[in-house]
Amino acid sequence: MDYTPAIAQVRNNVARGNQLLADSRLVVCMGSRLALTLFIAACQPGPQIVWAGTTMEGALQALESQQGDVLICTDRLEQGNGGCLVAAAKQLSKPPATLMVVTQPRRLMAIHQALQANCDGICLETQLGFGTLFNAIRTMQSGAVYIDNNLSRSYFQQLGGGPGSPLAELTPREVDILQRMAEGTPNRAIAKQLHLSVETVKDHVRHILRKMDTRGRIQAAVAGIRLGLVEWPDSR
Repeated sequence: MDYTPAIAQVRNNVARGNQLLADSRLVVCMGSRLALTLFIAACQPGPQIVWAGTTMEGALQALESQQGDVLICTDRLEQGNGGCLVAAAKQLSKPPATLMVVTQPRRLMAIHQALQANCDGICLETQLGFGTLFNAIRTMQSGAVYIDNNLSRSYFQQLGGGPGSPLAELTPREVDILQRMAEGTPNRAIAKQLHLSVETVKDHVRHILRKMDTRGRIQAAVAGIRLGLVEWPDSR
């Protein structure tokens, strides 16, 4: 797509978005380091970014320690995912306003988790340059919820208890372990990576298999990928 005719529009939308967030303490969490770098650069001048990173754990710590009042994240993160991050952020003593940018529309579970957690705004990455981020922020500040028109309600209802849906929602830790299962990582290595005991990892795996209604690690991983809960190992 040729963005050249839209350059002025994109710059104007960025400037208007910065004005709306001028008084905010922003926590930004994105799975793409390039996208994160570009976002930081675009916020000049603009809101105070009190933390920027790529992991769910870091974002949650920053929201509390740095008193962040607005969280902007992507569905895909280096650790965890945006849906789990939004859900956890809304459980904090001072929950922030939350906006999740969907980079991969097939990640149904992350979107579903964000909606279930009362995410304040969800928009598509492909529409950011054309005002959707500005519209989302303006809508959120008015007290309403913003959902990109391209993400229709029928789209979200694909997870509404249909065949193959999880019997229960996975916790952020279980999602993290399921991603590693999809990558073929054995329990002992998972335990080392997450600083857990092997027995604790085995307990999480049992819970995952039960919730996913699957009989083994491979079947659970395939189901998680199909639902968009985790990603193909070669796409990270």
